[in-house]
Amino acid sequence: MNKITILIHCKDRPNIIASITNFIAKKGGNIVYIDQYVDREQNIFFMRLESEFSTDDFSTIDFKLDFKNDLAETFKMKWRIYSSEKKPKMALFISKYDHCLYDLLGRYNSGELNLEIPFIISNHSDLKPIADNFNIPFYHIPVTKTTKEKAENKQLELLQKHSIDFIVLARYMQIVSSKLISQYPNKIINIHHSFLPAFVGAKPYHSAYKRGVKIIGATSHYVTEELDAGPIIEQDVTRVSHTHKITDLIAKGRDLEKVVLANAVKLHADRKVMVYNNKTVIFT
Repeated sequence: MNKITILIHCKDRPNIIASITNFIAKKGGNIVYIDQYVDREQNIFFMRLESEFSTDDFSTIDFKLDFKNDLAETFKMKWRIYSSEKKPKMALFISKYDHCLYDLLGRYNSGELNLEIPFIISNHSDLKPIADNFNIPFYHIPVTKTTKEKAENKQLELLQKHSIDFIVLARYMQIVSSKLISQYPNKIINIHHSFLPAFVGAKPYHSAYKRGVKIIGATSHYVTEELDAGPIIEQDVTRVSHTHKITDLIAKGRDLEKVVLANAVKLHADRKVMVYNNKTVIFT
């Protein structure tokens, strides 16, 4: 059984859905999931479709070519087609915080995440024992002001060598340069507390505590050259009160970061996110 996922966006016009579904039917496919959305302000049509093909002679390459010639060019579509045979490869970038790393590796080890993790990169060696426990190769690539360019060259070499599809910054405490971003547009996922930009700096929870905040949260987004301003994939919040200590805020914040990042990674790996004009369309 061959299964493919199709992601499409284009200018909205009549007959798009009918044309796509008829095309799938003529190819002998069975549609098992379909969802679409029209942005009325932009007049843009978005669609996600999953289809199964039971014929032995099905070819993803031939399907893509026919789709391009028969549909994509006619409707001037931006489109991507993925085969379920190929799991996306994810590289993890980390520093010294371990909560997001443990959570993602635990979910990965249990089969919850439909992806592969060829390696972990860190600018510190502190968390290498965790990678070793999960039998995942660990690369220590220190980053300083003088070595940043050299370090990113090493990172890119590893990413290209292992044919990495996307990167997750699991509390990687370095700013990613445009060199890396240009190679992986809308394919680098970051996580941060939702105090930004109100409480910046090394101790945002301390600042928030002093202000008596009532809600804390976490945001996962794609990385762009403008810091923490990329398309948002997932967010969540929890309430706090005057009875909570700083340590309580930090603990609650880390719990949120783990869940929000894991959800964002799963959405991306399952091909359920589309980006348009620095916003996301999330299919469920």
